[in-house]
Amino acid sequence: RTLTHEGRERGYRLHVPESLDFGQPAALVLSLHGGGGNADLHRRMDGFEELADEKGFIVVYPNGTGKLQNAILTWNGGTCCGYAQQNNVDDVGFIRALIAELESEYAIDPQRIYVTGMSNGGIMAYRLACEASDLIAAIAPVAGTLNYEPCQPAQPVSVIHFHGMDDTHLPYDGGVGADSLIGVDFASVQESLDFWMTFNGCNPQPQTETFADIRHQVWDECRQETAVELYTIIGGKHAWPGSAGPAWAGGDEPTQTISASELIWEFFAAHSKP
Repeated sequence: RTLTHEGRERGYRLHVPESLDFGQPAALVLSLHGGGGNADLHRRMDGFEELADEKGFIVVYPNGTGKLQNAILTWNGGTCCGYAQQNNVDDVGFIRALIAELESEYAIDPQRIYVTGMSNGGIMAYRLACEASDLIAAIAPVAGTLNYEPCQPAQPVSVIHFHGMDDTHLPYDGGVGADSLIGVDFASVQESLDFWMTFNGCNPQPQTETFADIRHQVWDECRQETAVELYTIIGGKHAWPGSAGPAWAGGDEPTQTISASELIWEFFAAHSKP
């Protein structure tokens, strides 16, 4: 399916479970591909279509932009990435238009609109939390940090973030990744979470549990019942935890200790808009 925005034809993949009962408004999850990817590659990796069938929500996979229509696509997440950033593409406007189009066709619960994304898609999820907090209840960036300034959200947004400590594309501690092709100086994971923990008014002392290669931290007591959580994969690289394989051919292998997608849906289900 396509939507024209700013004179560009933008593609997206939509998955509506056959079992969905539209007597009840459904949650909507937007899942954003990584830089250089596209909606088709991403939907085969993240497993959200199967989860949507099981849990009863709608999932949409939008495409970023690039020189080609359907390959090597990026999102304008602020200081990153690629074509979308260089051409100052209004991806926030596109996502707003896409949500409005889906709301006109389906009974979508406006309190339960969520965004997740991998890498550049995670960076874009953070930008959407900054600029579309009126629409979005929670975000789930995987291997992507907050690289948009000034971030001035109108409302608190819940955040769950997944990141490998040994990520060489988008480093856990920020800076330029050793294997990064773009040379962007990225914000760190902690800087990204500190912003939202402070803005959401959370308790700055996290509850921490560690198991196998996972460190899980929760900042709670946030305003409007929001939350901020971080799953750090010790020794983990640039990958989507629990997915069947690397995010792209030759990419890093994901941990199988946790399923990011299942944890993301649990978090989304617990955090609708106040």
